[in-house]
Amino acid sequence: MAAKEAKSGQIEGFPMFQLNPAELAAMSQKRIEQFVNAQSEFLEELRKANQQWLERAQFEANAGSEFVSKLASAHSIPEAMTTCQEWNSRRLEMLAEDGKHLLADTQKFVEMSAHLLSRGWQPESSTAARA
Repeated sequence: MAAKEAKSGQIEGFPMFQLNPAELAAMSQKRIEQFVNAQSEFLEELRKANQQWLERAQFEANAGSEFVSKLASAHSIPEAMTTCQEWNSRRLEMLAEDGKHLLADTQKFVEMSAHLLSRGWQPESSTAARA
């Protein structure tokens, strides 16, 4: 085997070692581009989720402000109790919605991560081109 290595300057059985430097550099650059594209996809999804959560926080802040206004304008204890019961019901609904959104976001990120890992960090366009 030493004669074969000396003859070609390459190691048999290892395709990576049989590439010339230009091919190796091109392959490395392609992998880096794929990795950067995968990170970009992931960060875009993270940005979208972040935006949705910020909008949700704003909505909840507005709902809380509305509750405080209603409570402050209550003229009797029964009216204040009704306002509090309505707020508690609405708050439980919002918590259930938040839980569903959190579960959906988590599932999306786990699936995206698994998909990216299973296809070797190749972006969607590369996967379609191979099919």
